[in-house]
Amino acid sequence: MRLPVPVARVATASALAAALAVPAVGAVGAAPAVAASKKSTITLSGSTSVFPLASALTKKYSTLNSKVSFRVAQGGSDKGITDASKGRVSIGNSSRDPRADDPKGLNFYKIAKDAVCLITNPSNKLANGLTQKQVQDIFSGKIRSWSEVPGAQQTGTISLQARNEASGTLDAFENLFMGGDSLSSTAARLGSNGLIQAAVKRDPAAIGFVSIEFLGGVSAATYQGVACTTGNAKSGAYKGTRSFWMVTKGAPKGETARFINWIRTSSAARRIVVAQKAVPLK
Repeated sequence: MRLPVPVARVATASALAAALAVPAVGAVGAAPAVAASKKSTITLSGSTSVFPLASALTKKYSTLNSKVSFRVAQGGSDKGITDASKGRVSIGNSSRDPRADDPKGLNFYKIAKDAVCLITNPSNKLANGLTQKQVQDIFSGKIRSWSEVPGAQQTGTISLQARNEASGTLDAFENLFMGGDSLSSTAARLGSNGLIQAAVKRDPAAIGFVSIEFLGGVSAATYQGVACTTGNAKSGAYKGTRSFWMVTKGAPKGETARFINWIRTSSAARRIVVAQKAVPLK
């Protein structure tokens, strides 16, 4: 299991507003006023899970602050964290928690929570859902046939679809679902949530795991008797829940700090988080 990072590296709202000398957003949904200057570009890279939310947030913020433009790329949480640590981007997007082996000098700002859903092909809806033991046995390779899974509509060999090592969703899945068991070497390793979604959608024998934003055309299984929904993630009933983070090298400054502060404090940003099926901080 990967070791958790010391709590001191996880920045709080008061630290962002006070220690960074960033004014809190006053008017509901408004971006902070900025002095006349040339346009600033905020660059982001990283998590494919955070990407839809980050894209929606940057699009809205651009309409509120004409002096800021954005470039948003993907590549996985580890790429975002590495890019931020090397100064390649202003913000690294991560869907995994900080780890002790992350580069030094990073600040992690929580922006939302997200549910990781277990998905199968629509022709193979799991009537009984899955327990943690079943998930461990399926993804470790101990259970290899759908005939061994009560409630499955298929009977053939299970096709495992998983994320690559750069993925924060993989990190969350291993920590939340696998209980220390290793992922089977037979699992396909894919580079994004969308690729897993597409693979499961076209393969009746497939099973995978994705952010809740990627459920179109697939069937989400209940986990430990609880459906994978935003409401159940918010209440804590659904246990496959993780955090979304924005990561900076040291304390963010200027427009980057204002943008992160807006995400964490404004009503407009909160509405976007909800619309993207994530769970807001408050």
